[in-house]
Amino acid sequence: MSTALPDTEHHGLTRRSPLRPYILLARFDRPIGWWLLFWPCAWGVALAGGAFRHFDLILWLLLGAVAMRGAGCVYNDIVDRDLDARVARTRGRPLAAGIVSLRAAWIWLFMLCGVGLVVLVRLPPLAIVIALASLALVAAYPFMKRITWWPQAWLGLVFSWGALVGWAAVAQQLAWPMLFLYAGSICWVIGYDTIYALQDREDDALIGVRSSALRLGTRVRSGVGLFYALALAGWSAAIWAVGGEPLALAALAPVGLHFAWQVMTLDPDDGADALAKFRANRFAGLLMFLATTTVGTGAG
Repeated sequence: MSTALPDTEHHGLTRRSPLRPYILLARFDRPIGWWLLFWPCAWGVALAGGAFRHFDLILWLLLGAVAMRGAGCVYNDIVDRDLDARVARTRGRPLAAGIVSLRAAWIWLFMLCGVGLVVLVRLPPLAIVIALASLALVAAYPFMKRITWWPQAWLGLVFSWGALVGWAAVAQQLAWPMLFLYAGSICWVIGYDTIYALQDREDDALIGVRSSALRLGTRVRSGVGLFYALALAGWSAAIWAVGGEPLALAALAPVGLHFAWQVMTLDPDDGADALAKFRANRFAGLLMFLATTTVGTGAG
């Protein structure tokens, strides 16, 4: 039986800050979310050959990832505030607990979007258009868990979008490598968010919320392994399209080994282990960034 862990962490500056409810609402106490949103952006830049030439762009995209992940969390909590109050892990969220008013949450959301707008105008025109095209996907995401067993797939579409933006910002054109990179990232997100959803299986089943963790049932480990394998396949196609050499694919070996460790050691019935494996994808993202930097720099 999985153990539900608290959704917020009250320590350090988070505990002492007078802005604590808003820090928690945007999940600034949990940086793993913006790391996972940021890495595909960095991969796109790196695979297009811009890891060093456009390092300032990577920093702008990091700021955008922090702000827009925060905005996404606020929007998600606005939509899900009633459901959150019925789930052990999320009932302490500021909106669900009544600590922050709905009006204040909307104001905070628009402030965070303002930071995202500052980053947006720094991008080339094509990248701006691609970034704006993601808004419909972002707006629909909180509703997916109510209508499909695979909300993780929709999250994959959203959280991987930065790969398209990062590539377009450097290459300033559409190309197959960015699409393969995006497809692989979608599968990666499905894999790690399925692991994350293991924490809520009991509560989700009781209140009628759907997830890939519930859908896969006893086949969670093999399901996650399959999606990680598909992620590696997509990334291999992206690297091949850029480098065109078999040796370039070796850059993915560290990522593949990390995925294998996650799958082989995952305990689906241990909430703490699921959270640890989910957070480990921050490191997987770094390994993938090193791979795309190696390939992109060599091809350039």
